[in-house]
Amino acid sequence: MDRYAVIGHPIGHSKSPLIHTLFAQATGQAMEYTAIEAPRDGFAATVDAFRAAGGRGLNVTLPFKLQAHDYADEVSERARVAGAANALAFDGAHCRADNFDGVGLLRDITVNLARPLAGQRVLVLGAGGAARGVLQPLLQANPASLVVANRTPAKAHDLAEHIAAHGLGVGVLRGAGLDELTTLGAFDVVINATAASLDAQALPLPIGTFAPGALAYDMVYGQGLTPFLRQAREQGATRLADGVGMLVEQAAEAFAWWRGVRPDTRPVIDQLSVPLT
Repeated sequence: MDRYAVIGHPIGHSKSPLIHTLFAQATGQAMEYTAIEAPRDGFAATVDAFRAAGGRGLNVTLPFKLQAHDYADEVSERARVAGAANALAFDGAHCRADNFDGVGLLRDITVNLARPLAGQRVLVLGAGGAARGVLQPLLQANPASLVVANRTPAKAHDLAEHIAAHGLGVGVLRGAGLDELTTLGAFDVVINATAASLDAQALPLPIGTFAPGALAYDMVYGQGLTPFLRQAREQGATRLADGVGMLVEQAAEAFAWWRGVRPDTRPVIDQLSVPLT
């Protein structure tokens, strides 16, 4: 039986073993999927041991996505632009890396939520690893503009420059501080890529951030109506979503990459979703 796992620190909260077990059952794949908690300073050694025991692939979560990128022999264009990887595949002595976060987010928004991004004004809150991994696919959806806003403006500007250095987002992507949002008008789609919701914290978003009928998307999942989503609803957003769809869709991309078959994601999304109330 082929072995796969998710690696992170901590890892007890991960839904990946459940998701991939459901995928395997639905597609008739002979595989087992577990969770591995690696020491913060022991990523490479833990991966080496997993491979030596016959492991075929890994999902990678915090705090190891940057290390996963550097560990691989072959890195996809998505992972190269992001500078981070969330999936590894092993073929003998060869290791490939990819990043499915962005394509998972994009599929959840455009397919599951039926919200095209072409011609839309999009705001991504945060300039850390979560934001870094999704900007390329979002830009490829042809938004009218895409703003990355962060409490520390320099981080947002640096991220925008990093993406532009790869020939992406010229004339569309810009970085900004959260305090600049008052001058940038309303956005059609606002994505929270910060960890504020995990700490039940609200972001200092000015009135007018959300255009009438806006989609508010929180990458945090399983927390119900987060402070960000509550604020969005109060400011006029009419569609609220958390990150469970993104989680399942990026898992399906990795599963298809490993196994050559893409599972149906809707039953798993429905099973994991919690009411946003």
